[in-house]
Amino acid sequence: MFERVHDWQAWKAAGGAILDVRERFEVAMGTLPDAIHIPLGELPHRRSELGDEPVLVICRSGSRSEQAARFLAGCGHRAANLEGGLLALGRA
Repeated sequence: MFERVHDWQAWKAAGGAILDVRERFEVAMGTLPDAIHIPLGELPHRRSELGDEPVLVICRSGSRSEQAARFLAGCGHRAANLEGGLLALGRA
């Protein structure tokens, strides 16, 4: 199971990574500091690029990031979804 998170800064301060699963053109408009970028469609082939630290997954509205968090949790990662995505933060 994956977690649902509202405070990305607390997640980051606790040592967690942030994974942005939006498309390249979306990330080009801005993302959270130090976010790793792997588009959702590439995640199954690139998940080995993620370390062992917990991963908070982000996207625009929270839908794609929820899919990614479920996938990662199913693969044994500690994963969380940023509820409401970047829209909830006023950053999309």
